[in-house]
This record gives sequence, C-alpha cells and structure tokens, in this order.
Amino acid sequence: AMAVKQRGLAARIVTWSRRPESRAKCLSHSWCDAVFDTPEAAVTGSDLVVICTPVQTIVPLLAQIRPALSEQALVTDVGSTKSLICREARSTLQGHSATFLGSHPMAGSEQAGMEHAKVDLFEQAACILTPFDDTAADDIAQLSAFWTALGMTLTAVSPEKHDEIVAHISHLPHLLASTLSSYLASQDLTWRHLAGGGLRDTTRIASGDPGLWKQILEQNREEVLRAIDGFEQELHTLKAALLNHDSLSVTTLLERGKNYRDQLRKC
Repeated sequence: AMAVKQRGLAARIVTWSRRPESRAKCLSHSWCDAVFDTPEAAVTGSDLVVICTPVQTIVPLLAQIRPALSEQALVTDVGSTKSLICREARSTLQGHSATFLGSHPMAGSEQAGMEHAKVDLFEQAACILTPFDDTAADDIAQLSAFWTALGMTLTAVSPEKHDEIVAHISHLPHLLASTLSSYLASQDLTWRHLAGGGLRDTTRIASGDPGLWKQILEQNREEVLRAIDGFEQELHTLKAALLNHDSLSVTTLLERGKNYRDQLRKC
C-alpha cells in the first residue's frame, strides 16, 4: 500500500486488518485513505483486492468477502503456495463475475509487522503470477501491469508449477536454515558467541514466524518432500566424497555451488 500510494497507482487505498491495533496504525499513516472494521466493508466498490494473510486464511477470507465484491473486481493474494489456494478460490467464486488470480511477490524478510514495511520492497524483485489456462488475458495483463508498476519482474506459470519452483528456491532454503539452527541448538550453546557473519547469513531466514511456515509447509507438502529428497541425494554425494577422500568430487560440488550463488539475481 505504501508503494502504491507513492507511485500514484490507485485513486483510493482502503484496508482492513484482523487486529484493532493494526487498523489504528494504518489510519495513522498518510498512505491509507480509510480503514474499515470488517473485510466486507473494505472491499465494497474496490477494483483490485489484495489478500495479505497466512495461506490457510486466504480462501476463508475470500469466501467471507464474496458477497461484497464488485462484479468486475480482480482479487489476488501474496501467498507462498498456490495450487490449493487457486483451485479453492476458483470454486469459492463460482457463479460470481469477480476474478481470482494468484500472485506471489518474491520479496520480504524474516521480519514481521508494519514497523518493518518498506516502500521500495518490490523494486527489482521477481513476482510470479499463477493463472489457469482459461484465465482472461485482460485480467493477466491488468495484474501484470500492477506489479510491474511497483518495479517487479513478472513470470507467469501454472499454480502447480509455482509450487514446484518455490519448494526448491524458497521453502527448502527455509527448512535448511531452520534445521541447521535446530541442530546447533542441541550443541554447546556458548559456540554461538563465536560465530561470524557466515552463520548469521546462512540462518537469517530461520527467524521467520514458525506458525506461518508451518502452514506453508503443510500446503506444499508433496513438493517440499520432493525437494528434500533431491537435497538429501546431493548431501549424500558430498558425504561419500569426503569418506572416500575424493577431492575432485568435493571441489566440483563446491564450484557448482559457487557458480549458482554468484549468478543469483541481485535485488
């Protein structure tokens, strides 16, 4: 909402939040034109509705606001999973002329709360849209234009392909950071005072909200399990190389990892 206001992308920005204190905070900021006590009131008359909640809440909230949606409303979300959400959202809106088209802006951090909001969060970051084969081209173009206007680079894939991709590039990395931190927590806790920047960089995302990540992992369970299987094979390859004093294989793996890391997009 801060970015939308700064770039003049909406005539009016209205919000709703579950907690009264959050609604009060919204109203105290210049980017917010109005705050409503119910989600139904907030979406009334809106052309674009963005649902920003934990993944298990997105579809129930969509069902709640359905009667209040304008006939031509375009509804999207920012959830980290898509297959289940998009299928259930389509079913929820059946018989209504409003459209749901999933979005996943690949931006954010382990920090939560309005105090950590940044107006430039989306600049030069990737955004994944997840239309169905029969999603109207005009709706795809409209939502693409919205995220592009916020500075993002757009990619469109099916909801199922999205879940495969993010299981590898988002969900698996979070699990690795969390698993590493959990393992180290079982060792001598004084060691953490000796750690350098490498451990902090590697485990930063482990500070994410466990409740939110539990929902994400449950919704994308099958793809996450497949990603874990693939990583276990890679780790087994490294372990075998070390056991066999196979320096060439160790070096090859390290070089492949370095090349991949060096070519990651810089945001």
